[in-house]
Amino acid sequence: MEPLKALAEAKREPYWLDTPDRPDPVPPLSGTTTADLAVVGGGFSGLWTALLAKERDPARDVVLLEARRIGWAASGRNGGFCAASITHGLGNGLARWPEEMPTLARLGRDNLDAIEEAVGRYGIDCGFERTGELHVATAPWQMDGLAEEAATARRLGLDVELLDAVRLRAEVDSPLYAGGTYDRDGCAMVDPARLAWGLRDACLAAGVRIHENTPVRSLAAAGPGLELATPHGGVRAGRAALGTGVFPPLLGRLRHFLVPVYDYVLVTEPLSAEQLASVGWRGRQGVGELANQFHYYRLTADNRVLWGGYDAVYHNGGRVRSEYDQRDETFLKLAANFHRTFPQLGEVAFTHRWGGVIDTCSRFSAFFGRAFGGRLAYAAGYTGLGVGATRFGADVMLDLLSGEVTERTSLRMVREKPVPFPPEPVRSGVIQLTRRSIARADAHQGRRDLWLRTLDRLGLGFDS
Repeated sequence: MEPLKALAEAKREPYWLDTPDRPDPVPPLSGTTTADLAVVGGGFSGLWTALLAKERDPARDVVLLEARRIGWAASGRNGGFCAASITHGLGNGLARWPEEMPTLARLGRDNLDAIEEAVGRYGIDCGFERTGELHVATAPWQMDGLAEEAATARRLGLDVELLDAVRLRAEVDSPLYAGGTYDRDGCAMVDPARLAWGLRDACLAAGVRIHENTPVRSLAAAGPGLELATPHGGVRAGRAALGTGVFPPLLGRLRHFLVPVYDYVLVTEPLSAEQLASVGWRGRQGVGELANQFHYYRLTADNRVLWGGYDAVYHNGGRVRSEYDQRDETFLKLAANFHRTFPQLGEVAFTHRWGGVIDTCSRFSAFFGRAFGGRLAYAAGYTGLGVGATRFGADVMLDLLSGEVTERTSLRMVREKPVPFPPEPVRSGVIQLTRRSIARADAHQGRRDLWLRTLDRLGLGFDS
C-alpha cells in the first residue's frame, strides 16, 4: 500500500488518549495554600515523586500542580516501553560510568521490579506486560560488538541473549533482520496514558492534592521555603520538586543542558490472526533497532503495531510549538519504512499519527540537582526512556530534598552534570550537523565522519 493511502484515515491524535475512559480533570488551584512539598509537573516524574513522598511519610502534605492535564504530554504519547535501564542503555552507561555499572544495572532492575509491584498493589490497569525487548540489527555492520555487549550484560546479571538472524526471525520475522539481542527481563510494555491516570488515582487516594490546568508562572524563595505563583493563586511550600521536562524551565540554569527534540509515531489498524501469524511475535516483545536513526515498535493490547522513531527533529532556536506535533514528511517516511520492514503487512493501514517534544541532554540520560539552598530538587533529560527511569529520578529528588547521603545520591551519575550545549545560534548548527552526520553513518555501514569522531573523543558520541 502506498504510504499516502495507508495514512489517509489516520487520526491526528495519540492512540493512547483516543478513549472515552480518559478521566475528567480535577479543578485548578484557586487562591493560596501551603504544603510541605510542592511538585511541579503532572507527568511520570511528578506523579512518582508525589506518590513516593506519601509512601515515605503519609503525614506529609503534598500538592501537585499540572499546567494542563495529567498525561497530556510525553507521559501520554510515548511508545509505552518501560525499561529497566536508567542510563539510556548499557552502552551509554558503560561509556560514561563504567565503574558504577554493576550498581546502576542493579538499581535499574530494582526500579522496574518496584514499578511492577506498584502497578499490582494500586490496581493500575495499564496492560503491564514484562515482555523484554529485542534489539535488532537491520544491516550487518550493526552486529559489530553485539556479542561483547551481550557477554558484558550477562556479567552484570542481566538476562541478555545474542541471536543470529534465524533465531531472531523466529521471534519477530522481518527480511531486514541480520541478528540482535534479546533482553528477556529488562523491559515491560505498558499503556502509558493509563499508567499516568492510575498513578494520578493512587496519588489522590494517598491524600496528594492535585490541581490540573494550573501552570506555575514563577518560583522564588520565601522565608525558609519557596513560593510558587499560579494564574489564580499560589503555593507556599517548604520544599519543591521540579519535573517539567523540556518545557520552559522555572530554573534558568536548566536551559543550558536541555534541548527539545520532536519524536513521531504511527499506530496500525488491529492485525488479523493471519497477519499476526505472518510476523510471529508470540512473545509480544518490544523492538528497538540498532541503527543511529532507529525505529521502536511494539504490539498494543488489541494487536495493533505502534511504530515510531527514526526522525528526531530539532527546530532551530529550540522552538516548541503545538503545530510541530504533526509532520507529514515524517509520517510518510515512517509508513514507507514500516512496509519495507514488514512486507507481509503491505496492506495494513494506519489509524493514528502523532508527534511531540521530548527533552534530551548531551549524555542522553537524566541528570539531577538542587537549587535554593537545597529546598528545590530537579530531574530532567530522560531522552525518551522516562517511562521507567522517572521513578528512579523521583527517588533521587526526594533523597536530595531530605539532605540524606544515600546510595543513589552518592553515584557519580547523580552528582555530575552533562556537558552544557553552546548558546544559539551555535547550538542549532551543532545539532543539525550531528543529525546529518549520523544519517550519513547509517548510509555508509556505520562509518563515522570527522565530526562524529570528534564528538566521540570529547565523550559526546551519539548513537542509538
